[in-house]
Amino acid sequence: MKRHKALLIDLDGTLYHGRHMIEGADVFIRTLKDNHIPHLFVTNNSSRTPEAVAALLNSMGIQAETKEVCTSSQATAKYIAARTPNARVTILGEDGLRSALTQAGLEEVDQDPQYVVQGIDRNFSYHALASAMRWISEGAQFILTNPDLQLPSDDGVAPGAGTLAAAIEAGSGVKPIVIGKPSSHLMSYATDILGMMPEDVIVVGDNMRTDISAGAAAGCETILVLTGITTESSLQEDIRIAGVEPNVICKDLHDLLRHISDDMLGS
Repeated sequence: MKRHKALLIDLDGTLYHGRHMIEGADVFIRTLKDNHIPHLFVTNNSSRTPEAVAALLNSMGIQAETKEVCTSSQATAKYIAARTPNARVTILGEDGLRSALTQAGLEEVDQDPQYVVQGIDRNFSYHALASAMRWISEGAQFILTNPDLQLPSDDGVAPGAGTLAAAIEAGSGVKPIVIGKPSSHLMSYATDILGMMPEDVIVVGDNMRTDISAGAAAGCETILVLTGITTESSLQEDIRIAGVEPNVICKDLHDLLRHISDDMLGS
């Protein structure tokens, strides 16, 4: 049996719901650490810094270090910096995105940007929309951290980064370059951090349309856990829409741990 070397693990819907740990997540991660299995927590969330993500996980009892967190904001920063070092960027986003872009040596500007970089932005305004439309129409590249249309909130659902991007796209006539899941960019960035080939890595997630699609696009093996967005009842429809199938389906995190033990621990 093939032995995989590392895991890329989704967060919301896979390890927790909101601020509540999914049963078995603490044991699963502790087992990985006890057996020195490399892993990264990979999230589309562009609003939090890696430090904040690690703090959230630890507050739930899930062991995490900042260096184990990989966000769409970090992958976005790497994508731009690799193509245009010290690029001028306008940022429509929050702390996590701004921190990642500035740490990558990119210059935040409010006029004449080379890139309009957009993530979730709870202060998004008509003025920001109008400016973004104009700059993109004049030639600035439009980069989107992640295409999620909705976010969970205490009042139900709220607009996600993808909803804001849809308005900019409609106004400018330009589709954004998407970095987060289901694009392969975020997963490829994560495998580069691990220093591994995609075929040596397993992507674990709860969403066929984002996690599993992104893992497949990046050339990784995929494991779907039925703990979040994709359920037994929606599975076949989600597979049809995603256009890919997971390599393995696990009903919960205990089932996942058994599979990982067979594959990566040889037990």
